Amino acid sequence: MSNASVRTGRHFLQIPGPTNVPDRVLRAMDMPTIDHRGPEFAQLGFDVIEGSKKIFKTRNPVIIYPSSGTGAWEAAIVNTLSPGDKVLMVETGQFATLWRALAERMKIEVEFVPGDWRRGVNPEDIEARLLKDKQHSFKAVMVVHSETSTGVVSRIHEVRKAIDNARHPALLMVDSISGLGAIEYDHDGWGVDVTVCCSQKGLMLPPGLGFNAISDKALAASKSNSSIRSYWDWHEVLNANKTGSWSYTPATNLLYGLKEAVAMLLEEGLDNVFARHKRYSAATRAAVAAWGLENLCQDPREYSPILTAVVMPEGHDADQFRKVTLENFDMSLGSGLGKIKGKVFRIGHIGHFNDLMLMGTLSGVEMALTVAKVPHNKGGVLAAMDVLTGRAGAAPAKAAVA
Repeated sequence: MSNASVRTGRHFLQIPGPTNVPDRVLRAMDMPTIDHRGPEFAQLGFDVIEGSKKIFKTRNPVIIYPSSGTGAWEAAIVNTLSPGDKVLMVETGQFATLWRALAERMKIEVEFVPGDWRRGVNPEDIEARLLKDKQHSFKAVMVVHSETSTGVVSRIHEVRKAIDNARHPALLMVDSISGLGAIEYDHDGWGVDVTVCCSQKGLMLPPGLGFNAISDKALAASKSNSSIRSYWDWHEVLNANKTGSWSYTPATNLLYGLKEAVAMLLEEGLDNVFARHKRYSAATRAAVAAWGLENLCQDPREYSPILTAVVMPEGHDADQFRKVTLENFDMSLGSGLGKIKGKVFRIGHIGHFNDLMLMGTLSGVEMALTVAKVPHNKGGVLAAMDVLTGRAGAAPAKAAVA
């Protein structure tokens, strides 16, 4: 075996999900299989159901599925909408595009507001479109909170205000798959009807759990819509949850991990978690600006606390740069997805993460820029260090060119 094939130390997983799983969570999942109909499991079931409500900031039900986020997307649709219903969605990035495709497969009519993938949802546009909908043909407004493909965060509380200003009865359905547990989110306070999430992002778990947090209005809609469902049926799960169980075999060991992950988030304090992610985002943006590179996100109000998408200089391929980074420094960076494939790379700074991990990440990026011969300025790591040590403010990224 050649020395080049030998890896020492830990691999740096700096994609924006799946994220690094804390040792505490790994140890919590290291449990023998138990009877998922027995009293020991029932207590675990009650614990994770109630604990999840604290993370979503809701008093209403949170339904937990053994699924990916895609399954939770589908559950949100089939429990609230009927084939032929019309919804309003916004093209904020790859995941908004994929949610649209899933909705259309379920025979939902989608009005898809075009976007450039560099900005979030425009609340004023939502309000204007709803005001024109005098017949209330839109049954839901479906938006992505944290667009993982672009590093753009939409202002959900302003979208709620737009719906209210239009006096429109549409449900507000939000994908916060990469936001929950890392970015400020308030399901009840923001008037969200369905929040979709999954386990492998801010919740610091392996993939395998999907979530729907639901309002009374959404639950009422689920009693009258005509979509066929069985596995995803909220009512089947809610009935079983009354006894701390599920209507099918749950992901038992992942639920042990979820209980521990919730405990870790609450021990740190959600406000502290959110502030920590904002700090890492500011430091990363400072590094990007010092390198002379562009942040894909163009609106400072929408900078993502959990990842930064960096635009490659003209003539340089982001996937080739990621390959150089992996081969030389054993670090995985996020790829560009969809129509920005090869044009951006994504630096994840989400979940179980600290100052030294960020500095190692940014050092790896700066070294890889040199090895890959990508034009850049030196000093990005030092700029980030100044932010982390309080010697500098949150420097904005270089002004992007549309």
